[in-house]
Amino acid sequence: MARMRRKADLPEKVCAQCGRPFAWRKKWERVWEDVRYCSDRCRAEAKRGRPATDGEHG
Repeated sequence: MARMRRKADLPEKVCAQCGRPFAWRKKWERVWEDVRYCSDRCRAEAKRGRPATDGEHG
């Protein structure tokens, strides 16, 4: 069985929409190179052409 990794040891990227850092997730294992957004919300807003605003995530 594989050893557990700490979240701090996982690769990170910066969201192309909101500019916040986000960490690798298991579900992105095969497509990590193509991942650009931290969430479905950011991806949808980028498609709509909305600029990121302060306090967007809550």
